[in-house]
Amino acid sequence: MNPKEIVKKIQELLKKNNLDAYIIPSTDPHQSEYVANHWKAREWASGFTGSAGTLVITKDIAGLWTDSRYFIQAEQQLKNSGIQLFKMKIPHSPCYIDWLKNNLNENAKVGFDGKLFSISLTKMIESSLKEKNITIDYNHDFIKPLWKNRPSIPKNNISIHDIKFAGKTRVEKISQVRSIMNDKNISYHILSSLDDIAWLFNIRGNDIKYNPIVISYALITLDNAYLFIDKDLDDNIIKLLKKDNITILPYNSINDKINELCKTQNILIYPSKTNTYIYNSIPSSCKIIEDINITTTLKANKNATEVANIKEVMVRDGVALTKFFYWLENNILNETITEISSDKKLEFFRSQQKNFVGLSFGTIAAYNSHGAIVHYEATKKTDVELLKEGIFLIDSGGQYLDGTTDITRTISLGKPTQEEIDNFTLVLKGHINIASLKFPYGTKGYQIDVLARKFLWDNYLNYGHGTGHGVGSFLNVHEGPQGIGTSASSTLNINFEEGMLTSNEPGIYIEGKYGIRIENLILCEKDKDTEFGKFMKFNTVSLCYIDNSLINVDMLTNDEIKWLNDYHKTVFAKISPFLNNQEKEWLQEKTKSL
Repeated sequence: MNPKEIVKKIQELLKKNNLDAYIIPSTDPHQSEYVANHWKAREWASGFTGSAGTLVITKDIAGLWTDSRYFIQAEQQLKNSGIQLFKMKIPHSPCYIDWLKNNLNENAKVGFDGKLFSISLTKMIESSLKEKNITIDYNHDFIKPLWKNRPSIPKNNISIHDIKFAGKTRVEKISQVRSIMNDKNISYHILSSLDDIAWLFNIRGNDIKYNPIVISYALITLDNAYLFIDKDLDDNIIKLLKKDNITILPYNSINDKINELCKTQNILIYPSKTNTYIYNSIPSSCKIIEDINITTTLKANKNATEVANIKEVMVRDGVALTKFFYWLENNILNETITEISSDKKLEFFRSQQKNFVGLSFGTIAAYNSHGAIVHYEATKKTDVELLKEGIFLIDSGGQYLDGTTDITRTISLGKPTQEEIDNFTLVLKGHINIASLKFPYGTKGYQIDVLARKFLWDNYLNYGHGTGHGVGSFLNVHEGPQGIGTSASSTLNINFEEGMLTSNEPGIYIEGKYGIRIENLILCEKDKDTEFGKFMKFNTVSLCYIDNSLINVDMLTNDEIKWLNDYHKTVFAKISPFLNNQEKEWLQEKTKSL
């Protein structure tokens, strides 16, 4: 069925079930950002392939809400589908709720599948629609009967994440969680978020493309640890988990176990990461404590082993990037190079590095106007050849056993225009402003975001995405709780702690012309104690040259020039030992002092 036919079928189900609207989100029962094909219902129903968006279908209208990263893409993919695009002004803001409130009649009824909606979002919908006495029914799965040949829930094999990469055993981690549970008078802790579960049990998998996680749930008590998973586990893995007192149960038995165990004690859940179906299985006699997962905070603060590993990974990743850009510059006139072939070539260079497992997300290899599509991913239909002119943006990352990378570089393939140079320099100034920041302990992401945007704002420019996101350790490339952005939301209202790995990625996007983004990963470290308290700083750990041909030196301050020169000295010192003589000479030119 095509989107028009699917919408019509869902509208028929609305009438049959006495509903006025149906909501299809982009997520899965674990509130994952990237999901297995089984849960790509919004993509299947609408034809829009972006990672973020919500489809709402009423008896008369079908609308898709997405943010500015996907406006251009959504307009293209929704063409002739009959689905209207609604442009969200604030990323991740569920403004379709206000639309429902304003467009549905009083006493209307809204349906959705509660397994796909977090507790936080369900409560937000209920609260917003209450004013018009609009009720919700979260027991409807309209996708299951309509989606024929639907991909099954993945049951891929899992592996044990070695202690030399993890830094701590699963027994140590579970003990740490229980200690905090004791301090907070909590008897049970439900875990639904897949990165938390993989981290806690030191397991990895490939159930979701790019993310080495495992479809599962977990329940931690003061005496037992339960892992709910549907896999044909290797006997050795079963023995290892059981030896560490971990009970393995079927994936769908989580609700029954909660009902069985959780009677009168306190239970901790993370409302933005736990689905409504799980929430409703908790007995009313049990006191629910709503807070961030204990594991989320512990996981974000990388231990000494993880910090040492990621610094080594950045050298190997930087070598791959350097070899790629050397190859690109020296072959662009000799062979046909396209967005897709350049993506494959970079993956090849990464694959030659120690401990490489795969990509950490779909590479954004975007030439000229495609760079203005923030989350562009080239297809056979859109793929274009790179020429010895214009701007090329490539945002990419790798998954290594010892760390996860994410880096963006924008380079000129010919002689850049003054506009391109000036805008690149404004983005660079914002990037350096974040990278060189020293700040008192307790500073949060929303408090520093303006430092990345100030120079763009001074020129009446802006970008629609966040400035930074947390990054896992051989886990998800987007991983909280910390972040850098304009909103004082829960994600951006987190203190930066020692060991947090975060992206620094301001940009500017000129529709129809080009996109510019400069992204490095920065590690939060302790700077020093003063009479005004403890101060923190960021240490840039990504290693790849920044294109000097796109820099207007007259727009940089002396401090900014010093930062860039120091950074380039570090890049050359750490990368050059792994290059041949020609590559080394080339990199020396790319990293020469301004």
